[in-house]
Amino acid sequence: MKPHFHKVPVGLQNSFSIRHDIQENFGKIWHYHPELELHYVIRGEGVRFIGNNISNFASGEIILLGENLPHTWRCSDEYFQNNPNQEVEAIVIHFLPDCLGKDILNLPEAYLIPKLFDKAKKGMLLKGENRDKLAKLMLQAKDTENLDRLIVLLSILKLLAEADDYTVLNPGHVQYQSDESDVIRLNKVYNYTLTNFKKEINLHEVASISNLSVTSFCRYFKQMTKKTYYDFLIEIRVSHACRLLVEDKHPTNMICYQCGFNNVSNFYRHFKKVTGITPLEYKRKYLAE
Repeated sequence: MKPHFHKVPVGLQNSFSIRHDIQENFGKIWHYHPELELHYVIRGEGVRFIGNNISNFASGEIILLGENLPHTWRCSDEYFQNNPNQEVEAIVIHFLPDCLGKDILNLPEAYLIPKLFDKAKKGMLLKGENRDKLAKLMLQAKDTENLDRLIVLLSILKLLAEADDYTVLNPGHVQYQSDESDVIRLNKVYNYTLTNFKKEINLHEVASISNLSVTSFCRYFKQMTKKTYYDFLIEIRVSHACRLLVEDKHPTNMICYQCGFNNVSNFYRHFKKVTGITPLEYKRKYLAE
């Protein structure tokens, strides 16, 4: 899926950007930028799209994204109801690979940093103690100035470079060149799917949104995303099911229909294909944590 190029605003007096966002939601735009992004979700939940990976996100998550890796955090429906008591909060750090100067990457003491930037191109979900330490550093970073700001960034890079407890989100390297017409077309498909995945969606509906025939749309979507539209839709539904299973408010058979599946056996089959485990196993695993 070709994303929209996003220009990250950086003040003239700064070499990199630190934002502390408190807002209604994270928006809907599928985008990329040449800056690396360290994203700490303090409050919020929903489904995130990073490269070809579609997964749930929740409070406490920290992810490092490499340069030009497409992404978006799509919040759950309740974050789009103009409810002042339902807000997301995040600290986001954007920095170019050479923001501290090109020479630093060539220093023998900094040999781990270029390796980190290469790993980040696939997306890194931080875990365990490293995540907790990063959260503290990022909270500290938002209030620093001048040399202290650079020192905190170096501390963050050191922790990331030495971390071994993380999950790779995209085994393959994902980069795109944007085209305005593709951005508009695929964002329409993306938003329509997220709004309507709970009900039956047929290819004629989605193709008409794209102003393409069904055959042309299927070929186009597969070319852009490396997956069929049907596979994309199933991943969205399974991600929503994962969230409902962890909330543990409804029986599994009811969750099946709340996510757009038309029968229980179909739901179980697709859930295991996407996650590798059954809904019951998934529920037991995450409720036990």
